Amino acid sequence: MPIMNISIIPVGTKDTSLSKYIAIAEKVLLKEKDIKTEITAMGTIVEASSLKKLLEIAKRMHEVVMASGVKRILTKIEIDDRRDKKISIEGKVKSVREKLERR
Repeated sequence: MPIMNISIIPVGTKDTSLSKYIAIAEKVLLKEKDIKTEITAMGTIVEASSLKKLLEIAKRMHEVVMASGVKRILTKIEIDDRRDKKISIEGKVKSVREKLERR
């Protein structure tokens, strides 16, 4: 399953806090089925069944924040689409933790 890290950054808001805009974007994810998500301090990780689904989700998240009245948004997306074996959010974290324990 492909994994995306997405960070939506509204620019030019009158407030330095962005959490209300992040919450607006996160509500898109709450409506989705068959995905896994993990909110982090710097973005949200989303695991879905296909690259197409991830890109559709990213577009909806971007558009819903824009519709909230923001005039400019920077949306950063990183995608890990590995096809030689199945990956997951948990598996990627577990792999790094196992390597840390070996030291």
